[in-house]
Amino acid sequence: MPRYFFNTRIGEELIVDPEGEELRNPDRAWDVARAMIQELVRSEGADGALLSAVIEVTDDDGEIVLEFPFAEAIFNLPDQRITRH
Repeated sequence: MPRYFFNTRIGEELIVDPEGEELRNPDRAWDVARAMIQELVRSEGADGALLSAVIEVTDDDGEIVLEFPFAEAIFNLPDQRITRH
């Protein structure tokens, strides 16, 4: 199974996920990224810096598979994938 890394970009700062997670495909990575963002916003609150953050999901080669803006994950849009991937 491919490994995906969930790196968080807040402004110019990049917080790197060193371990990643084995998932079956990019669609599952999208689901995981959305759940991660929603949990973080629930626990930390939705402040300006966090709302402008993005999770950059990369593959083993470091290529960006998808970018998921935090603001997009806050809207409860089940089964509507707005993010390009």
